[in-house]
Amino acid sequence: MFLPLLVAATISVAATTTDLRDLVAAVGGDRVSVESLTDPRQDPHTLEILPRQLARLREAKLLVRIGLDHEPWLRKALARVDRRPQDLDLSRGMLLLGTETPRLRAEREAHVHAFGNTHYWLDPANARAIAERIAGALASLAPAERGVIEENRARFVARLDAALPRWEAVLRPFAGTRVVTAHDTWPYFARRFGLTIAATVEEKPGVPPSAAYVARLVELMRGAGVRVIIAEPMASAALLRRIAEQTGARVVTLAPSVGADPEASDYLTLFEVNVRRLAAALGS
Repeated sequence: MFLPLLVAATISVAATTTDLRDLVAAVGGDRVSVESLTDPRQDPHTLEILPRQLARLREAKLLVRIGLDHEPWLRKALARVDRRPQDLDLSRGMLLLGTETPRLRAEREAHVHAFGNTHYWLDPANARAIAERIAGALASLAPAERGVIEENRARFVARLDAALPRWEAVLRPFAGTRVVTAHDTWPYFARRFGLTIAATVEEKPGVPPSAAYVARLVELMRGAGVRVIIAEPMASAALLRRIAEQTGARVVTLAPSVGADPEASDYLTLFEVNVRRLAAALGS
């Protein structure tokens, strides 16, 4: 089980991901006790809820979620708790990508991105709006702490605003470069940093590709001159290696969430790691 982030307890918060956990901690500081309900080293879409997570939901005053179909397990988990926490769905009001995906019932199959791509936290600029909404929710639960919460939010945003131009500058020489991604995780990241996603290795989100699809992908990559495949820690290394061997592409593993890689220890470091690794792969 992924260890919780231990901070002084005032407002008990359950976050559905480590990314949201880290942003809640940045905004709430020692006024919150926040824990992630998921382990970033495992598939968050197929979580088997455990008694420990249920206990956290029962005691939480605030639930912070990605929303859309990112947490298909959450509805059943909430049905098992007597007192539901205040629910902050951060997808509401977010400018989403991939909304042209046909609408399917979210529980019909695992992680279909049925209502838009869910990985909006991977555009670091979106963290400004996320932090603001978290601050508002925390302040509504603890009005006396509003000033401290706002100071924490402003401090975090200042650090983000200082880092973002530097990350953009590192990847600017590669603007327009075509890449292939293992999973449909990276459109927000690619849009922010000027990359073009030519295709994904998965034919559909969460579904292993057929041999025919892989053959078409190889031809597409050869024709488009794609030389980098963006992988994730849980991606099939054997499949990506085979595609790389057939196309001459290089595989670079990025961290999709805080803690998915030991180096990605907090939200801002997540981008430090990913920008550095991707620049090295594209530059070579």
